[in-house]
Amino acid sequence: RYDSVIGRRYIETAILVAAREMDQQYEWSFHEGAALQEGAPQLTVDAIKFHRGTEGLEDKDRLIIQYGRELLRDHHLQQSTWMQANALFGAQGALEIAAIIGDYLLAAVLLTAVDQQLPEDRPALLPE
Repeated sequence: RYDSVIGRRYIETAILVAAREMDQQYEWSFHEGAALQEGAPQLTVDAIKFHRGTEGLEDKDRLIIQYGRELLRDHHLQQSTWMQANALFGAQGALEIAAIIGDYLLAAVLLTAVDQQLPEDRPALLPE
């Protein structure tokens, strides 16, 4: 996951989008701290966590959230979103965003299927 051209901060942001759209507590609770450690602003994490709008976020953060929400909520990526992803991350980066979201969507589905619970010493970070 860390070989992506988009960089670790944006990888973790994309992972959070996938985890949140699946309401996957286990996945979210392990990646929220990683996203913050990699430099994702709290405002970005909270926009994802609480399903907030993306106004006021840095362009790349806003784009990744919009990209993931379009794919996972609308099941369609607007051409304008794809073009903006290409402009901000390059063609390879634009495609890697989808791959990262897809990888962590699969992980979220598997974790949900087996009813994976957090370890007792790990707090749940997503709201119920």
